[in-house]
Amino acid sequence: MEKTLEMRVEELERMLFLTKNVLSFDEASTFLNLSKSYLYKLTSGNLIPHYKLQGKMLYFEKSELEAWLRQNPVKTKT
Repeated sequence: MEKTLEMRVEELERMLFLTKNVLSFDEASTFLNLSKSYLYKLTSGNLIPHYKLQGKMLYFEKSELEAWLRQNPVKTKT
């Protein structure tokens, strides 16, 4: 029963995560499926849109991350 409760909590956390517009550094890492070290490299090189709250905490707007993911589409052969 403990595992079932834990699984339900994880599922609820994922559902809540989908409704957020602004993501923390850890949430953005999970959303993009990138390691934290690689995401930090992208932010330090200004290669990904992000915000710094008072020069410390990194935040990301979900819609900007989605646009960033779609910036280099591969053309299909048709």
